[in-house]
Amino acid sequence: MVTTQTTTRRALRTRILTARDALAPAERHRLSGLVHSNLWKLPSFAIAATVLLYVDFRSEVETMAMLRLCLLTGKTVAVPRVADNHRLIPYQLTAPDLELIPGAYGILEPDPVRCLAVAPAAIELVVLPGSVFDEQGGRLGYGGGYYDRFLANEAPQAVRLGIAFELQVVPSLPLLAHDQRLHGLVTERRTLAFPA
Repeated sequence: MVTTQTTTRRALRTRILTARDALAPAERHRLSGLVHSNLWKLPSFAIAATVLLYVDFRSEVETMAMLRLCLLTGKTVAVPRVADNHRLIPYQLTAPDLELIPGAYGILEPDPVRCLAVAPAAIELVVLPGSVFDEQGGRLGYGGGYYDRFLANEAPQAVRLGIAFELQVVPSLPLLAHDQRLHGLVTERRTLAFPA
């Protein structure tokens, strides 16, 4: 049964993703640089030795430059791969140009032949993508629940930081019981911290 809450969530995703998709590539690149700059200013990100980063897809905040900078500064960088059972499995990257291959939904993922799996318990901080975020730590992904399950069941210890463009932020979201809250949200304009 489709509830009003489900309909509202779908409508929000559609509206926000349409606006995000309308950003010109040059503007998206510029705004992504500002998001990266704000992210690096966060003490929780700066001190994290092992981070899980997503590889950007379509109109998401770009992450390849951030991923490379993390490697250059000595962080252990993990990137998720979607397994057949719809689980996220983190793999360590050391050479992104050689180790990323098209995976689920056409998103670049670590090649499990070239990369080592990372124990979820070792991940100190997760940088999360999403479609819509709110000013209280709420996040809507894309509807698959991959990150929600991963954070709840496999990496509950990890600091959770969402990164987004300001146009993806709304005052509040209709969250469900399984939606995992963020510890922080970083946009090109501001950084929000939320109670643990």
